Order: sequence, then structure tokens, then C-alpha cells
Amino acid sequence: MQIIDMHCDTISRLLANEEKGETSSLKENDGHLDLIGMKKGDYLLQNFAMFTPLKSVNDPLVYVLKMIDKYKRELAANSDLILPVYSYKDIEENCAKGKMSALLTLEEGAVVHDDLALLRIMYDLGVRMITLTWNYQNGIGHPNIDYTLNDDRKTMLRHVNDRDGLTDFGIAYVKEMERLGIIVDVSHLGDAGFYDVLRYTSKPFVASHSNARAICPVARNLKDDMIKAMADRGCVIGINYCDDFIAEDGNGSIAKMLEHMDHIIKIGGEDVIGLGSDFDGIATRKELSKASEMPSLIKAMQEHGYSDRLIDKITHLNVLRLYKEILH
Repeated sequence: MQIIDMHCDTISRLLANEEKGETSSLKENDGHLDLIGMKKGDYLLQNFAMFTPLKSVNDPLVYVLKMIDKYKRELAANSDLILPVYSYKDIEENCAKGKMSALLTLEEGAVVHDDLALLRIMYDLGVRMITLTWNYQNGIGHPNIDYTLNDDRKTMLRHVNDRDGLTDFGIAYVKEMERLGIIVDVSHLGDAGFYDVLRYTSKPFVASHSNARAICPVARNLKDDMIKAMADRGCVIGINYCDDFIAEDGNGSIAKMLEHMDHIIKIGGEDVIGLGSDFDGIATRKELSKASEMPSLIKAMQEHGYSDRLIDKITHLNVLRLYKEILH
């Protein structure tokens, strides 16, 4: 049962290590995800997010370009194991060669400096999915969790922005993403922004690393009507492994992850759910602490009573179906 993971922050971690003079590689490192672990975990495809913290870098565009360079250098050095994906056909061809696939994504759409020309250049560089915001307001829209509010952590996790949606530029941005064939990702986006994406787009989109708010009431998770709306559109929600988004008490066990899966399936059906670990962007977990441990999740789903067909949908088939529709 192969794995497609819609979100990890591994490249930003590797770049940070490199800039500190430390040796680390995508093939093998001491983080959550590396190629050796992915092979053990039976990965088909990994989305690699270029995470850019707007408030702590001098120039977001320069920063993200350096990260994309790191991504491309790592793939070139490990072409015996993994190859890049630009279209759905590439996934099929990589599989035929016995290679894993890598999809380039951005986590922070504002790296383009509110310029659609730069968005188009990102597409030319291979970007095929963009998380519109992180935890800061930008020229595209507003997040739910907003680090500029200086709230205590409990308040911050529960702050819901149901007032401020996409900007005029943000509307143009998502429309251009759809035209190009870049998947819109609403994880981190505020509630009002979510409904604007629903209003101003027509194709399936994703919440690459989000869970169910009914099970864990934090703003990063999705309300039931959002889950239903995404299911109706043919979208996919990637289950996030972050403890804070799985359980109120921070105990993000596999059993609690299954509660999120059960709920999402109950509200949206079997075709709306996938995986989005957030590996190397979250604290190390007690369970599922590395990519190599994915067989533990498969076993837990089997013991929970999920059929092989449902497990295949969750682990890769639902995401593949969306990618086939969007990635030209």
C-alpha cells in the first residue's frame, strides 16, 4: 500500500543545516524524512514544501529560490531513487522505472511579491502546488492562526478569521494557478479565505495538511461544512500528524488520527481523504516519528476495520485522482 504524502518541510530543514555548515542530505538524515526511510515506508510520491517564514527572511523570493536550488540539487544527487514530477504522466513513468516521485510545492504564496509574472516563473521552475498563506497575513489573504496577533498559544490555536478573505490579488492569484495547472492548497488559510477559494475556483483543490475541527477544535482544522464542500468538489484533505492538530491534550496518537479519518469519511465520504504528515515541520512524535514507520499506520487502519480498498484510497489513490485531473 504505497504512500503519497502531500506535505513535508524537509528541504527547508536541510537548507538550514547546510547554511550552518552541517552535513545533511535527503538520502539519509536525522530528521523525520529521508529517502532511505521513504523506501522502507513504501512511498510512491512525496510533496516537498518550500517553507518560507515571511517575517524572518530578508527577501522571501531570494530565500525560496535558494530552497528550490537545494531541492533540485538533492534530487540530482539521488536520481537513482527519486525523480521530479511536472505532470501526471511523470508519476506513471517514474513508477515504471521503479523510482519514487517528488512534487515541488510552496508553503507561503507571497514569495512572488504580489506579481503574477513571478507566479508563472514558479510554474516554470516546477512548482505544482502552493499553500496560499502560512501564519502571517500576506497579499493573497489571511490565515487563521496569525503570529502577528501576539496571543497566548491556546488563544492563537483557536483564532478563526471568518471575516477577512482573499484580496483582489488573491482572487487573481488562484485563478492564474488554476489556469497554469498549480494545485491550490487552503491549509493555514482563514475560514473566510477558504470560502473565497470555493467561490472563485472551479477545479478540485487540497488542504494538504489539515484535520477535522470537530475532533480537535483548533483553527488549523476544517469545519464539517468545509469537509462536505471539499468532498462535493472532488478535493482532498491530507491528515496532519502534528500533535496539536490531532488532540486537545497534545497526545497525537495513531488512535486519535483514526478518529479524524473516521469523522472526515463520515462527513465527506471515502474519496476526500489523504495524508499530509507535516514531517520536519512539527515536533518529533511518539508514534509515526519517521517516514519509515508508515507500515505502523497501515497496520492500525487494518486493525481498525478499514478495507484494503479504503486504505489504498487514503494512502495514495485519492491524491492520484486529483493529480491526474490538475497536473497537465
